[in-house]
Amino acid sequence: MFSAFERMVAMRYLRSRRQEGFISVIAWFSLLGIGLGVATLIIVMSVMNGFRFELLSRILGVNGHLSIYAEANQPLGNFDDLAKRVQAVQGVVAVTPTIEGQVMASANNQATGVLVRGLRAEDVAKRPILANNIVMGNIADFEGTNAIMIGDKLARSLNVRIGDQVTLISPKGNVTAFGTVPRMKAYTVVALFSVGMYEYDSRFVYMPLDAAQIYFQVENAVNYLDVMVDHPDNATARAAAIRTATGARNIFDWQQSNSSFFTAIQVERNVMFLILTLIIVVAAFNIISSLIMLVKDKGRDIAILRTMGATRGMIMRIFLLSGASVGVIGTLFGFVLGTAFSVNIETIRQWVEKLSGANVFNAEIYFLSKLPAIVDPMEVVIVVGMGLGLSFLATIYPSWRAARLDPVEALRYE
Repeated sequence: MFSAFERMVAMRYLRSRRQEGFISVIAWFSLLGIGLGVATLIIVMSVMNGFRFELLSRILGVNGHLSIYAEANQPLGNFDDLAKRVQAVQGVVAVTPTIEGQVMASANNQATGVLVRGLRAEDVAKRPILANNIVMGNIADFEGTNAIMIGDKLARSLNVRIGDQVTLISPKGNVTAFGTVPRMKAYTVVALFSVGMYEYDSRFVYMPLDAAQIYFQVENAVNYLDVMVDHPDNATARAAAIRTATGARNIFDWQQSNSSFFTAIQVERNVMFLILTLIIVVAAFNIISSLIMLVKDKGRDIAILRTMGATRGMIMRIFLLSGASVGVIGTLFGFVLGTAFSVNIETIRQWVEKLSGANVFNAEIYFLSKLPAIVDPMEVVIVVGMGLGLSFLATIYPSWRAARLDPVEALRYE
């Protein structure tokens, strides 16, 4: 496509001489601008993908894909029979009877609000995100009416360890002649878990289902059935099948329960993509300005090349190659930088925190304990393609202008 002569002249124009230094500086800024724009887009998209994946995997690991409630917020009786019928529906992987309630946890003169969930021991063992993330204690001890399992960050805030007791205080207490007395009971911590999401590790308490029924005074009933299906994206279809098979009406899928959360992430991701694309657009305009200045500066050279037999197509290809080289090198630089940064972003974060002493990624704000990043090859291809496309588009007008230059006029005014 490009002859050796055209490549030689184009590369020569990119190497600055003293009187062309300013043009070369603009070209270098264009290269860095495109490179940083591509790298930033890859990094931001990877981090947003990582956030969504990590949050989704943890939310849907601790919570089910579907929740089945009784009518009018009443306890769900005969839940085992209903669970068997739900389990028989095609695509349903697991059904977990669950009791849930907000209480206050107190220990060592420390108190905090927590969410208590009552599950059977075998159901806890079937949840990989819980069973595989026990950091202290033994899940085999999760039984009886006096055992609880709490998050490691909650244990740290209450200053408790395995074998210590935590008092749970429920505002829905017992009615006496002197009014309602808050329900209080001390439980022994038998295990600590860490699922990697701050909200769960610092606020969740698990207790055996029988103990939860006693504590919350829900005899032979649960609050809801937690249902896991074969794939999160099939939740809506499985909910319709469960309604048909069981007659249950109050069924909510994970998208309904967390719609605002994941919608906000998607909107933020799209907006960040549009904003950061402007970096590449600005760099493309820099290519245009540097090439226009180069054409103006090389007017005499272009005229001499034309008189020596160079065609307009050759002149256009020379300047296309000059501008496109800046864009291609910048895009490849951004691709390497962005990919390397994304793959090692957690290591870089830790290094920056040690160097600066500042907390760059606060788990209390961002929910996750580690900075996640997942490089999507298709998105990387789109970003690189966009960088290359804008770079080539930016060279068209200056190259066309160079090709249309009249050699007689250029030599007359030199």
